[in-house]
Amino acid sequence: MSTIVLVLAVVLLAGIALGAYAYLAPRRAAPTASAGDGTPLEASTAWTSEAGEEFAELSESARCDLVFAVAALEDERSQRLLEHALGDPADAVATAAAHALAANGRRAAVEAFLARHPGARADRIAQTLSLLD
Repeated sequence: MSTIVLVLAVVLLAGIALGAYAYLAPRRAAPTASAGDGTPLEASTAWTSEAGEEFAELSESARCDLVFAVAALEDERSQRLLEHALGDPADAVATAAAHALAANGRRAAVEAFLARHPGARADRIAQTLSLLD
């Protein structure tokens, strides 16, 4: 009986020690994106507010879903919303918007955006678009 109590006490102490370490362990700083010239990107998810206030706090995957839903509408307001989505901080959302615009015949708008915002991110988006074509 005392062996079981001893084992349970050791397991409990090990769990407490692991929990304390997980809580107190130092955290790695999040990497910051830059525009290629060393200045931080000024990307924002505020473009979703044009679609409505209920979209302002969407997750990255939900913003991608929104991009593809809006792309199906093919009206001028939707195209403007997709152009705003090119500035989304998430590469997946910006690439989805670029693909949707290019598929709707607005590749010139995508290329103009990428030309105004050169750098590694623009290169990745352009490469992905070329693979999707």
